[in-house]
Amino acid sequence: MEEDLTTQVVVLESHMDSFLGFYKKNKDNAHNLQEFTKELLNLNSLSVIIQHILENARYFFNIDVISLCLIDEKGEIAKLLNDDGFDWENNQGLMLLNSNELLTSTFSVSAHPYIGLYEGSKYSIFFEKFHIKPVSIAVTLLNRRDKYLGALTLGSYDPHRFIGTMAFDLVERMSSIITVCLENNLNFETMQRTSFIDTLTGVNNRRFFEQRINEELDRCQRNGEPVSCLFLDIDFFKSVNDTYGHQGGDLVLSLVAAAIKTQMRGNDVLVRYGGEEFVALLSAINENMAFDIAERIRKTVEALRIELNDTTIAVTISIGSATYIPGSEKCAKKDVAEQLIKLSDAALYAAKHNGRNKVENGGVFSTLHPTTRR
Repeated sequence: MEEDLTTQVVVLESHMDSFLGFYKKNKDNAHNLQEFTKELLNLNSLSVIIQHILENARYFFNIDVISLCLIDEKGEIAKLLNDDGFDWENNQGLMLLNSNELLTSTFSVSAHPYIGLYEGSKYSIFFEKFHIKPVSIAVTLLNRRDKYLGALTLGSYDPHRFIGTMAFDLVERMSSIITVCLENNLNFETMQRTSFIDTLTGVNNRRFFEQRINEELDRCQRNGEPVSCLFLDIDFFKSVNDTYGHQGGDLVLSLVAAAIKTQMRGNDVLVRYGGEEFVALLSAINENMAFDIAERIRKTVEALRIELNDTTIAVTISIGSATYIPGSEKCAKKDVAEQLIKLSDAALYAAKHNGRNKVENGGVFSTLHPTTRR
């Protein structure tokens, strides 16, 4: 009888230790989730939110591998990330999909998370950028208002990491919080981006440029990298409008804008500055590179043949360039921006004066005393 009682006490103590361990672990997870969420809610750009999820969640929740898959049918997320200078294509943990086909085929009719051992035949796509595959995983859909936003996948090298109801609860809560934050930010940034778009040409407008140039100057001063500005103007545009009407003028504007963009990188900024004028902002591009890009743009536009009502419209463009290289003497961003515009605009005027369909170099400056070149 005494031995039975002793055995029962030992078993009870063992259960109590397990319960206390479970309670402590659950309490730690709840605290970490609260801290993770608090930081997440204070972030205000999509790229920073994604970085926080992919980098900080690993430490908050003791995860070895984390991957975020987002549906990007119209390329809007890629555009937002490119505008922020976020290299999403080479980011190990991020995947953008142009449809929800992969998610629907993986999860079938169930939207419940999968928690258990890694099954390469079914879930390898989510970890294809990782050389070392996890042993246990949690894969959950990011689903909001019956719409797939993507999937969150967590992996561990510990086979027992993702098991039981505690792991299930943590993953469910994490995915719900991340889904709401991503949806709210995407809606906000999409709405804001729409207000920064010139509806005729599809490129950004002057309002966007005035905001973005400060961000670019911040970045270039931090990294010590140059930034170049191109001022572009369609030659004899008034004559195009007078000859072909506004229909012809609008067509020329939209096709010239598209031609300019073909010679620029995804993270470069092109805006319609006003009328037939465009401005391009080229980060980490020096004087010679800017001139070469401007020449490629000029030749591309010159080669355009725009068809309108059985008539072919030929157009050319004049371009002025200027470059800022951060020096030891810090300059106010407002003054640098004004100087970049002033020098590139003066170079554009020189290109017009020298016969049009030309590129002129307005010079380089690192303080507000530029060295101009022609």
